[in-house]
Amino acid sequence: MPGGRFSSAMSSGPAVALTKSILTIFNFIFWISGIAILAVGIWAKVQLYIYMELSTVYYKEAPYILIGVGAVIVLVGSFGCCCTFKGNACLLYMYSVFLVLVFIVELSTGAAGFIYKKKLSSGFEDGLAIALNHYDSDKGKTEALDGLQHNLHCCGRHKYQDWFTTPWEEKQKKVNVTNIVPKSCCRGKQAECKNTNLPGNATTNSTLDIYTELFGALLACCLAKNINKAKYEQVQ
Repeated sequence: MPGGRFSSAMSSGPAVALTKSILTIFNFIFWISGIAILAVGIWAKVQLYIYMELSTVYYKEAPYILIGVGAVIVLVGSFGCCCTFKGNACLLYMYSVFLVLVFIVELSTGAAGFIYKKKLSSGFEDGLAIALNHYDSDKGKTEALDGLQHNLHCCGRHKYQDWFTTPWEEKQKKVNVTNIVPKSCCRGKQAECKNTNLPGNATTNSTLDIYTELFGALLACCLAKNINKAKYEQVQ
């Protein structure tokens, strides 16, 4: 019998060590995912919010939700590491409860983003149209649209000719300027850029000084889709 108890102890010892190792790896990955979500939330709040506000379905609370979820995951992951190293059964049970709660929150957030991704895309489409029509009359939309075009190397909602039918274009015609686009559409130095009297048609390989990518402004929609897709995949 003593030999049997010794054999049982020997067999359970490696099992516990292996379980601790696996749980430690899981905790590390879980902790890293929290850092990633936290970083996306901060990035959305600090840099992306200007562009996101162009959408008609933008939720100002979204960055704060990401920051909150990321911070909770980091804290829970840190707590899990402590529980694993200490090997306290009570703390491990508490940790498992926290994991279930965090999983539910992530699953709900990811599912919501996946379901509403088409709505987000159409929201950007509508928001860009509104921004073009209010260019130079709404400071916030003007700055956001200029930043979007400059940073994403695009011009207009689908093409640079979209600017030719805007109220801003009509104002320029009063001073004998036609077929004009904002300086934020320029490829190089804005001071040397020719952004007036542009042709009505141009290919993507045109030698114009402005960005001519078709559907260039939709890169913002793709960005939103990729963010939601990344959040959804993290839940899987």
